[in-house]
Amino acid sequence: MSQQDDLATIQHRLDELVQRVGQLERTVDQLRGAGDQPRGSRAERKPAENRELVTIPDVPYDNALWTDSDDEGLGVRDRRAP
Repeated sequence: MSQQDDLATIQHRLDELVQRVGQLERTVDQLRGAGDQPRGSRAERKPAENRELVTIPDVPYDNALWTDSDDEGLGVRDRRAP
């Protein structure tokens, strides 16, 4: 097969996948509508545009946070690495 044929085949399969995912989503929505909606369902989630943004300050972290911590993969401080 030529590269163009391969790309056409891949595009066709992607289109089929999108259709089947859409069908699956509709089926799941119908099943959820038939019974009680489980906790954490789409209906309870906030849309992305309504979520609050969290501002992370640019100030450095307090060095006390790192007291007595191990360096991952290097072992305990003041000792030789494994």
